[in-house]
Order: sequence, then C-alpha cells, then structure tokens
Amino acid sequence: MKLKILIILFFLNFSVGYSGNTPVESQIHKNLRCLVCQGQSVADSNSEFAQTLKIVVSDLIDQGKSEDEIYSFLSEKYGDWILYKPKFNYENLFLWAFPYLVLVIGGLILVYLIKKRRNNA
Repeated sequence: MKLKILIILFFLNFSVGYSGNTPVESQIHKNLRCLVCQGQSVADSNSEFAQTLKIVVSDLIDQGKSEDEIYSFLSEKYGDWILYKPKFNYENLFLWAFPYLVLVIGGLILVYLIKKRRNNA
C-alpha cells in the first residue's frame, strides 16, 4: 500500500505545475487574442478555441516556424484582430497613429485655453 502511495505521489510531483510550454510559446500565447472570449489572451483562456490554438502554435514551433511566421500565418487565417500587437502596415496606420494624434490635439487645445485665459485676465 505504501508503495502505491509513493508511486502516485511521485507522478503527481512531476505533473503538477508543468505546462509544457517553452518561453517562446508562452510569449506567443500571451500575444494572441482569444476570439471566443475577446477579452482574454489565449494564455489566459480555457475555451476550446484557445486550447486548439495552443496546439496549432505548438505544432508550428515543432515545424521550425519563427514567431513572426506564426503571427503572419494566424493573421492571414483570422485577421489582425487576433494579435494584441499587430504589425505596422497601411491598413492599421490609424490604429497606431491615433494615440499620438489625440495627444498632440489635446496639447494644442490646452495651450489655446491657457493663452486665452491669460489674455482675458
């Protein structure tokens, strides 16, 4: 009986906490959006889609694909929406430029309001 318990504990010790992911694979999972959950990365999601995508990423890594090749493959299949950090291209230029435009326009509005207030005082 003690031997059976020791064997069970031995196997549990090696199986608990091991995800089987390499650091590159984990990074890829964090950068992919779960299309089912839409608020979680594939790494955080337990949906069937996320589990399938993890297997696909693992298979692509086993085939020797680089991180960029995997992102390109998944972008072609599911669109840029699947990537949390999409590549810079003409189609998503506004997405990349919008925060800077808001910052510049907001700064100009603040400068205008401050000058207007000084002139009225």
